[in-house]
Amino acid sequence: MSSTLREREDVADPTPVDPAVEELPRARPVRSGLILLIGLGVTFVVLVLSVGLGARDISVGEIVSILFHPAADSYNTHVLWTERIPRTLLGALIGAALGGSGMIMQALTLNPLSDPGILGVEIGASFAVVIGIVVFNIGNLHSYFWFALLGAAVTSALVYVIGTRAAGGTGIGLVLAGAAVAALLASATDLLVVRSPSTAASLRFWSVGQLTGRAEVLPEVAPFLLVGLVLALPLGRTLNILALGEDAAAGLGVRVGRAQLLCAAIAVLMCAAATAGAGPVAFVGLVGGHLARMLVGPDHRWSLPVSVVCGAALLLTADVAGRLAPGNGELEVGIMTAVIGTPFFIWLARRRNLVTL
Repeated sequence: MSSTLREREDVADPTPVDPAVEELPRARPVRSGLILLIGLGVTFVVLVLSVGLGARDISVGEIVSILFHPAADSYNTHVLWTERIPRTLLGALIGAALGGSGMIMQALTLNPLSDPGILGVEIGASFAVVIGIVVFNIGNLHSYFWFALLGAAVTSALVYVIGTRAAGGTGIGLVLAGAAVAALLASATDLLVVRSPSTAASLRFWSVGQLTGRAEVLPEVAPFLLVGLVLALPLGRTLNILALGEDAAAGLGVRVGRAQLLCAAIAVLMCAAATAGAGPVAFVGLVGGHLARMLVGPDHRWSLPVSVVCGAALLLTADVAGRLAPGNGELEVGIMTAVIGTPFFIWLARRRNLVTL
């Protein structure tokens, strides 16, 4: 009798739940999954538009015919396989990587206005390209890619070392270190460019983010972007826990320093490869991250993949808009993302209540 009563008391008095666990964001899976599917559908439509629209429009029917008959001898077949499809795939991968990288950096720094360039990745890539032009006399797109990738990686590692020593690895320490290193490298880049007009002419081709003429680097950049995306998508739960703060995350058994380093390394990998492939492209990570949180909430298990999809759709939309812009020739995608992202950024700044992380 007494044992039965004791068992009932145990059932009625369960072990208290850790308050930190109760604070973890919870999304509505059905609604979030539906939004993700809609986002994928929108991205597919933009993919088709990106392949079909440009200086020479190609109808959907002809695109399907060319896809099923790749050996057909026609000018549109050549345009599709050598330029439009590689360019579209490159744009989708770069946009997805920037969207995912932006979401991760916003979560790590606990700053909703962070973007992938927060660790000086983009200016580090530009500085390395300038060094390659001045010292090693590089002049082709493949060389630009490898120098930019190396420069972005080295700069990110330097920022991480400085940030961890200056502020114990906190988000604000990384942000301050990134701003300081970026300012120093920007000044050094300007100094080298001003002293050499030929360097300025060569850098101009790479420093404006664009997909025009970049299709040839797709085989080199795609493995880095795909690996980064595959590693990033499972990080949602870890980012949720890190968003609670370092003390709470440690209390839940997470090795905070190791988790932050892993997440930052994956974000840097994606941002570095994207920057090396297309040059500096602004606002995609910032806008993608905020759109995702507005659509599905702060649960990174859903907002991270939605941010990836939003980034891909945004970059491809900007690229198509740049091709169709009136005037002589198309506008670079880096310019179009700024045109699209700046009004969004202003609206975001005027809201007073930023979307919570």
